[in-house]
Amino acid sequence: MKNWLEELFKVKKPIIAMCHLQPMPNDPNYDEKGGMKKVIEMARNDLLALQEGGVDGVMFSNEFSLPYLTKVETITVAAMARIIGELKDDIKVPYGVNCLWDPVASLDLAAVTDAKFIREIISGVYASDFGLWNTNPGATARHRKHIGAKDVKMLYNIVPEAAKYLADRDIVQIAKTTEFNNDPDAICVSGLTAGSETDTQVLSLVKGAVKKTPVLCNTGCNKDNIVRQLSVADGAVCATTFKVDGIFENPVDVNRVKEFMDVVKEFRKTL
Repeated sequence: MKNWLEELFKVKKPIIAMCHLQPMPNDPNYDEKGGMKKVIEMARNDLLALQEGGVDGVMFSNEFSLPYLTKVETITVAAMARIIGELKDDIKVPYGVNCLWDPVASLDLAAVTDAKFIREIISGVYASDFGLWNTNPGATARHRKHIGAKDVKMLYNIVPEAAKYLADRDIVQIAKTTEFNNDPDAICVSGLTAGSETDTQVLSLVKGAVKKTPVLCNTGCNKDNIVRQLSVADGAVCATTFKVDGIFENPVDVNRVKEFMDVVKEFRKTL
């Protein structure tokens, strides 16, 4: 398997840290008094802490735009583009984007900000907290080509948080057909919600089901379970564990990042 993750991040089993953006204009919890200036400064603080802590990459997402839309509004994409543009000189690692939960918007954002990858729900049909959740992977793949973003990697989340696949299919079947039909650049396996531990057994089943696709542990990694998860997965996407006291809503704690990455670096020496 040619692992583009290692080529991009220059390490085995990279850790991609989420840079969670605060509510933006038109989000229900947007701080109008603080405005975009506050959103940008909080993003900058988290980005710098993640990089100082030693993560291998970052992914910018509108994590606090709850409740999420399956078709993201233009103002959110514009706001995210402004934030990344303002932070561009501070970004020192490879980065991606995630407009929750809209793969087309994510691709558009990646194309204009030079992001290397997106993560989204790109295939499947789900019953979720956000309603009936349908996708159109063929249209998404064609959109990537149409906008000249063919080099933007697409990370398929096949176990979306707060949702259940509508068809009566097990995760092995889903992983196999997702790889065959869609040629994903990576497959992400998640827990129930952001910060919820991913089931290592499910992760292992997915890893065993695919032939060529890297598999990422997508939620719930911490310094106590990351060696176990990376023993199966090709990398991990991490966020909550890096926050102050490990609480989703809190800012990034650089010391927690360093402690986590120290464990990862020691594990890599065994590979």
